[in-house]
Amino acid sequence: MYDTDKRKLLSALCHGAIFFSTAFVSVGVPIAMLFVSDDPVVKENAKEAINFHFNVWLYGAIITVLIVVTLGLLLPLAWLGYLLHWGLTIWALATVLSDPDKPFRYPFIFRVF
Repeated sequence: MYDTDKRKLLSALCHGAIFFSTAFVSVGVPIAMLFVSDDPVVKENAKEAINFHFNVWLYGAIITVLIVVTLGLLLPLAWLGYLLHWGLTIWALATVLSDPDKPFRYPFIFRVF
């Protein structure tokens, strides 16, 4: 049996790490949790958070290129991207804190891990 409070904290750290920075540093938290934790739910949440980081970076790069190519006409895409990024992360945090025994799965992302 795993400690529920510890599971909540570690899972929330995995998903919430993206709020620390949108730079590459924030992915270090879920990577560390993947190797440090022995809890299978925390490991699944860490993998999902890593995949979400990759998706945010990829879609951010695509949106940036589209904004540059259209000379700023598609600038509202950046706000939509941020709303989705923050909204999905808040949803993940709420889910892992309310149901710590089940790993969260982000919708509509591709998974490398």
